[in-house]
Amino acid sequence: MTYTVESVCAILDKLFPPSLAEPWDRVGLIAGAPEDPVHKVAFAVDPCETTVNEALERGADMLITHHPLYLRGTSTVAATTPKGSWVTRAIRAQLALFSAHTNADVLASTKALADIVGMDVERPLDEESGIGGVGTLREPMPLKALVEIFADGLPKVPAGLLASGNPDQLITRLAISSGSGDSFLASANASGADAYFTADLRHHPATDHIWGGGCALICATHFASEWPLLKVMEERLLGELPELDTYISTLSTDAWNIAVRG
Repeated sequence: MTYTVESVCAILDKLFPPSLAEPWDRVGLIAGAPEDPVHKVAFAVDPCETTVNEALERGADMLITHHPLYLRGTSTVAATTPKGSWVTRAIRAQLALFSAHTNADVLASTKALADIVGMDVERPLDEESGIGGVGTLREPMPLKALVEIFADGLPKVPAGLLASGNPDQLITRLAISSGSGDSFLASANASGADAYFTADLRHHPATDHIWGGGCALICATHFASEWPLLKVMEERLLGELPELDTYISTLSTDAWNIAVRG
């Protein structure tokens, strides 16, 4: 069976409704003609030179990413700019680009992370947006062990994984938010969580939280915290369009590629 860009987009919009995206977000079809055929789909966190090149080399017809290509407005897609050159290359090769961002966070990112550590999500961390989650671990464990399980389940990146708290503290209740989550520190505390997993924690919000008696913190990089979502997206798309050929990119598009530790 031959699928088209339009039919794949329709299923993705059904699985991850654009109406669930944050008002500032930019989700959906980025580039591509609705009538173009789709046989092979690639999944990646970021639309960038490495993932576009990989998709072209592997014969993909569509690249589905978590992050949008243009989150803020732009006045040019000229090939003289970095992003413009990727878009030009994709369009010339009939590689469609599609993004499911905060709409996928609401429905899948938290579950993907919760599954790594065996947590049943009971409710969103932020009730208004539906982002993040709070729940109880099926097997309570010391903070150090929880960090190690996350480290084993996430992509290996130079920046690694950071944590703050008593390594021996028993963690029963966990709060999760993929991506940049320091705006939810107060929500994590209010949820009664023993620990909060997120990414991109800044020094002052993190120290104010810890010094103020807040729950333990586990901090990943933005890329690493959102990569597990791709497997959920792939599984759900194949559940609707089983004849698609798919792959998940394992290329790191983390901002940090060097780590020096004393």
